[in-house]
Amino acid sequence: MNLTISGHHLEVTPALRNYVTTKLDRITRHFEVDSIRVLLTVEKQKEPERRQRAECMIHVKGNDLFAESSHHDLYAAFDELVDKLDRQVGRHKTRVQNHHHAAPKRVM
Repeated sequence: MNLTISGHHLEVTPALRNYVTTKLDRITRHFEVDSIRVLLTVEKQKEPERRQRAECMIHVKGNDLFAESSHHDLYAAFDELVDKLDRQVGRHKTRVQNHHHAAPKRVM
């Protein structure tokens, strides 16, 4: 898995990087993930309650999943983002799985 964490108008500290990787473990246990790109930003022009923003792009086999979230706290924004991604990955997993059952054997 290729993980890229970048910050826009903020420095990605080791504590923040550790928090992001532990939260993304929740996503990777559901499905095999090829690459994850996380962008954490602080918007200067927006209202104070939506200034911290988190975006994530996940590449899984056959699809790309994207989610974004805004909040006044960056950690809360990333928690909301992980919840959204968890639902998307779960939906993608059920779509990809083979739901066909084996035909019952004939008894003669």
